[in-house]
Amino acid sequence: MTTTFYDHWREAPKAAWRWPNFSPAEIACRGTGKLLINEPALDKLQALRDQLGKPLIVRSAYRSPEHNRTVGGATRSKHMDGAAFDIAMANHDPVAFEAAAREVGFLGFGFYPRSGFIHVDLGPARQWGERFPVRATAFAAETPPAREVLADSRTMKGGGAAGVATLGAAGVEVAQQVLAETQSAVLPLVPYLDTLRWVFIVVALGGIAVTIYARLDDWRRGRR
Repeated sequence: MTTTFYDHWREAPKAAWRWPNFSPAEIACRGTGKLLINEPALDKLQALRDQLGKPLIVRSAYRSPEHNRTVGGATRSKHMDGAAFDIAMANHDPVAFEAAAREVGFLGFGFYPRSGFIHVDLGPARQWGERFPVRATAFAAETPPAREVLADSRTMKGGGAAGVATLGAAGVEVAQQVLAETQSAVLPLVPYLDTLRWVFIVVALGGIAVTIYARLDDWRRGRR
């Protein structure tokens, strides 16, 4: 068994750490910061993470002997060998987790439904505790939320129309003021500009309405 010990997890060289979904701080002793790298155990932990395809929340990994005594751990706990991990079930189906853990090679299992975690270790093969109750509804498959293509987005179209119309209305108002103040010969055009300004305002309000409707509709569909 290949193991390496460090007085503190910060001493572990980054170049030698080869488990991408975990950090030395996650695996180190929670009470002392000491770190025992058990390579076969960490290989299985990474394989389990890869198999499940979602984060593993490590509640406890390596425990120094003094910290193991403090928390009331077993006198021969596999945690002291760096060969055991307590994994929270907050984001996992316990049944699927157990099956995957057995498949990658974990042999020891402890079930703690009241505390919300499962203990796994390298063996010997054994188990204790009552299994988690079967969930009424299994975890849904994780899929990325559907999103509109930006060019087809109703929100973008509505917002764009509102923006263009607002600028148009403002431009007409400025032109109207300039003509009224400096061009007395074209005063007959002013009423038409006033009408055009109101047309732009109506279009702007319509664009805002489309934007609000699109956002509410997407929210109802769970699209963010």
